Amino acid sequence: MNRYKAQRRVQIDESETPKYDDDVQDEEQQEENGIRLRPSDSNVTEDQEPFMGFKARRKASLRREYKGDYLDVPSRPFLMKILQKQGDKQVLFADKVLKFTSSGKMKRRILMITDFAIYIVDPDTDALKRRIALAAVDKMCLSELSDNFFAIIIPTEYDLLMASTRKTEIVTVLVEATKSASEYELEVVFSNRFEYNASADLVKEVQFEEVEGGVRTRIVRK
Repeated sequence: MNRYKAQRRVQIDESETPKYDDDVQDEEQQEENGIRLRPSDSNVTEDQEPFMGFKARRKASLRREYKGDYLDVPSRPFLMKILQKQGDKQVLFADKVLKFTSSGKMKRRILMITDFAIYIVDPDTDALKRRIALAAVDKMCLSELSDNFFAIIIPTEYDLLMASTRKTEIVTVLVEATKSASEYELEVVFSNRFEYNASADLVKEVQFEEVEGGVRTRIVRK
């Protein structure tokens, strides 16, 4: 088994992808104690953000208004072609995100959420990399800290680990879309340690630790 360590500060031009200021490490190492925060008070209703009150949120995210389509999908023929081929018409969310591969590399991807599915598109090749039916999503995993990471758990396939400064909106959209499409409420799990299947036969654990000036994130091979 290869042992590797990589600590990096991810900063990407906001004109293409939002900045991510958290320290990220993808490594094999001994377990360290995670930090669990008590639920915080919130005036946000459950209809607006079902998971508020259980997570320490950035002040900016509390003031942010949701736009949904940050890419103007109708103006992008390659995205419209992908949607039309699948029979999807209603785009609930679209934006550029960072996706973590099974090897720990970060890739720029377009995340689109419709009323039926999740789409992952390569913005460099305009190719559809993955389509996941909303009905196949079991739950979402997030930390209790103010980071940008979230995992989408798909038991019948392999999971997705991504990062976005619009994570709050993504979770809200997925919860509401799943409720509308499948008549069940998507489970949102908060923990400063959670596991996800990076591939069919590879399990990793994401660990979050609050440090001075931000959050340190480690991705550990199990």
